[in-house]
Amino acid sequence: MRRTLLMLSVLVTAWTVVPVINAFAQSSDEQSDADKKKKKEEWDLKQAPLPQQKNAGPCPYVKVLYDAGRYEEFKDNQEASQSVAYTGEIQNLSADCQYKGIDPIHNKIAITFALGRGPQGVDSHKTYRYWIAVTHRNRSVLAKEYFNLPVTFASGQDRVGVVDTVNDIVIPRADKQVAGDNFEILVGFDVTPAMADFNREGKRFRVNAGGPQVAEAQTGAR
Repeated sequence: MRRTLLMLSVLVTAWTVVPVINAFAQSSDEQSDADKKKKKEEWDLKQAPLPQQKNAGPCPYVKVLYDAGRYEEFKDNQEASQSVAYTGEIQNLSADCQYKGIDPIHNKIAITFALGRGPQGVDSHKTYRYWIAVTHRNRSVLAKEYFNLPVTFASGQDRVGVVDTVNDIVIPRADKQVAGDNFEILVGFDVTPAMADFNREGKRFRVNAGGPQVAEAQTGAR
């Protein structure tokens, strides 16, 4: 599934950039006319084009927030294997970005989810909810958006894999000297405080099943 996400405008203090200056040595007065002619011919040759750079700088850091990286839903809030209703885990993030000049930073993220249904998961349909946030690196949240991820467990199936793609996370820049590594893009499930505590303490329940079948999420694009 592909989605688009437009982030709010971001103004960041520009870094100081030291320009690179190419200097060419001048010929001395004693240089012969023949040498001058030869040098002119050399510099008049057509130069090979420089390789085109994809980005003007590094991409933002992309991470799963630890406290929200897993989803564990229990019947009656009983933390026991027989009380598990639905589970989820963000298994992998694949990200890319593109920007140049004074353009905004355009980011694309593919998120791999492993989603499970436990003994108390009586409904074959489950809508998970997750979020993506853009922050100043190790600082404040600049923008955050939530996404619904509906899935269907086939008859007798207790685990499914989903790859969800967010097609365009746009981060405006104050000027061309603001690089992508000033920012972080965080991903996590929409969890309750109890779920966050469960994750923070390193607890874990998994559905006993084979490897997930990876499929595209059956949801509409934004």
